[in-house]
Amino acid sequence: MTEFERRRPVSRRDIAKSIVASAAVLSFGGGAWAETLSTAPVGKVGTRRNLSSFKLHDWQEHFDGIGRGVIISDTNSRVLQHWTKNGELRVYPTSVPLTDELTKRGYTEIIEKRKNPGWAPTPSMRERNPEWPAYVQGGDPQNPLGTRALYLSWQYYRIHGTHDTRKIGRRSSNGCIGLYNEHIEEVFDRVAVGTRVKLI
Repeated sequence: MTEFERRRPVSRRDIAKSIVASAAVLSFGGGAWAETLSTAPVGKVGTRRNLSSFKLHDWQEHFDGIGRGVIISDTNSRVLQHWTKNGELRVYPTSVPLTDELTKRGYTEIIEKRKNPGWAPTPSMRERNPEWPAYVQGGDPQNPLGTRALYLSWQYYRIHGTHDTRKIGRRSSNGCIGLYNEHIEEVFDRVAVGTRVKLI
């Protein structure tokens, strides 16, 4: 990619092309979905594409300033949008909570970042699933937080990775927002503690 391509503004048309191109990668569980807002041609994929619910948000409609960067996670479209403090946008497919009762919406912020986080089920998870372990070490393939986690100011809520890539693009979590491990690692490296987040 040339310096000009990296710096030129991204139009809505570019984004629309990127979404269509990304559907092919996403349908195979590919990890490169958010590498760039590419305009690569779409290959023939033998799957149904349901892009009608996708909505790209403008951060200005939700925040009064970009500050250290902002994140919007759309639980209907199952997409996370991250703007860096320089205004660079990256878009990622996500998993979302299983039900509306498990889905928290509104404003929060990142209060902590952890590499290879350990995981313990919440009290309500233990009630629903008493067979689950009390704790899973970070790095364990059975750990549902994957390789990185961004802890939100809401208790028990995280934006995290997953070792189970089948979950991405689905209602599959107990409240958190999940990304492919390679995507959460990218977001983890770019976000600062204090980054504002909105779940819609």
